[in-house]
Amino acid sequence: MSVWDTLIGQPDALTALQRASADERPTHAWLFTGPPGAGRETAALAFAAALLCERELGQRGCGACRSCQTVLSGSHADFVHFRTEKTQITIDEARDFVVRAQDRPAVGRWRVMLIEDADRMPERTSNVLLKAIEEPPPHTIWLLTAPSPADVLVTIRSRCRPVNLKVPTTDAVTAALVSGGHAPEAAELAARMSQGNLEVARRLAEDEDARKRRSRVVHLPISLPTVAAAMEAADELISIAEAEAEADASARNDTERAALLMSLGYEDGERLSPTHRSQLRQLEEDQKRRAKRIQTDTLDRFLADIQTVLRDVLTLQLRTDSELINAHLGQGLYDYAAAGSAERTLAHLDAVAATRRRLQSNASPRLAFEAMMTGFVR
Repeated sequence: MSVWDTLIGQPDALTALQRASADERPTHAWLFTGPPGAGRETAALAFAAALLCERELGQRGCGACRSCQTVLSGSHADFVHFRTEKTQITIDEARDFVVRAQDRPAVGRWRVMLIEDADRMPERTSNVLLKAIEEPPPHTIWLLTAPSPADVLVTIRSRCRPVNLKVPTTDAVTAALVSGGHAPEAAELAARMSQGNLEVARRLAEDEDARKRRSRVVHLPISLPTVAAAMEAADELISIAEAEAEADASARNDTERAALLMSLGYEDGERLSPTHRSQLRQLEEDQKRRAKRIQTDTLDRFLADIQTVLRDVLTLQLRTDSELINAHLGQGLYDYAAAGSAERTLAHLDAVAATRRRLQSNASPRLAFEAMMTGFVR
């Protein structure tokens, strides 16, 4: 299986990346952008594997050679793949990228640096990386991913070759799920509910709990008779997100703490030196940031699901005859659409978009969701 097979519904990007991987001197910096579900990281990883592939020109990206396999597993000596679990990429992390980019390739042609979520770099952090991208070593290729070019510092994106990805069609995602062994009807339903996001579609097709949770989320906006019910619904969504973050923490935090203490030569409960105490505090702060990101990502996924309901409501109100994403909601969806107006639904969509923006700031998620959900009350 070629690494290019993972690029679903991206013919233009596929052609450009295949041509570049066969070039003896490809562009030194690339910026992969696209909405959630477009497969930014998937495309960047496939390109990295092709750049380091052992095959001849025109055959790179085979997916079978040792280089392709080690890139995909994250263990290639010349490949640095960074993904943050925190809300921001720090200056120290950016400085580490710059230092590692100076190393000469050990076994391949290039030193490939893949940084996911470049939009999580504040301006000061971006400036640290800027010089390395402006004047990179001749053997280094940078790959950055972000939701849109506007999310990256203008001086960085102006020095990167853009790869603009689009959300795959429902048919393309359905075909990918069917080829993976899922039944056609279940694959089509998961693809439609995911709005082209292959990762989400796979989760919905394979995880019954995920399907039940999504069903509960999409029922909420059209079933809120009172403000009190809206407040309870907001609390329910926040509680689910907090529970997911807590579940991840319980599975990882103690293990990470024990591993750090062992590496420092301490047993649990033993008194630490001031230097080592600071290292432990840093770990605990990183764990808190990771928990916040998991909570934020979960809430953002809920908002994306709510947007699909409002899209269906608007479809019914405008009588466009477009296929409904959440047809399984039945008569409740039609009743909610009939009780309101297209103008009001557009205002709801604006409120959801505003809530998504607030989640990326320091606003209280609970207050933001309460404000949004009360607007859905008939």
